Amino acid sequence: MKPLLKVMLLLATAFALTFFIGRILGILTVENVRHWLELAGSVDPLWLAGTVVVLLFLDLFVAVPTLTITILAGFFLGFPAGAAAAFTGMSLAAFCGYGISRVWGDRITSFLLRNPSDRLQMAQAFQRNGPAMIMLSRAAPIVPEVTACMAGATRMPFVRYLAYYSLSTLPYVLIASYAGSISSPESPQPAIYAALALYAALWIGWYLFRRHTGKISVS
Repeated sequence: MKPLLKVMLLLATAFALTFFIGRILGILTVENVRHWLELAGSVDPLWLAGTVVVLLFLDLFVAVPTLTITILAGFFLGFPAGAAAAFTGMSLAAFCGYGISRVWGDRITSFLLRNPSDRLQMAQAFQRNGPAMIMLSRAAPIVPEVTACMAGATRMPFVRYLAYYSLSTLPYVLIASYAGSISSPESPQPAIYAALALYAALWIGWYLFRRHTGKISVS
């Protein structure tokens, strides 16, 4: 398990650096994202949907406020159009990360883990724990991209990854975008409650997962 956690932590650090750089430069802040969506919406709904897709796809390279964009997609596009745009953008980012890591992952993991036995342990650990990690990945920023890369690097079958990814992302997108569609600046409570409920459910899931894996390691 330690080799897997080491690689995931290093990947998460690399993704986190893009977030801090973006914040320092004032790029992809919540205010900027809302402004760009409002601007695109004033031109054409298709432009607005395309902007949502592009912003969420960029999450693979530069950390963006995913939940906020999904809620705003529901607010500006309505439901289910906002959900469709958000799911498309997130899926493009995840599948691209999977594909890149499937092609180049061996080189990266060989550089990070010099010992072949460590790389084997990493692959075996992700085979055991990867499905739960993927399904709970929306609990925190960056984790969805890290798990997508790990799935590709460890050569998890794409159909299997797609199933776990869909179980994780579809409910997240549907709930967040619907909450956005019934919210307004004067009444933002649905979006706030949805965000709190999503994170609470996912963090409870992580807690139960950690307890389960802890019991396995002890036994």
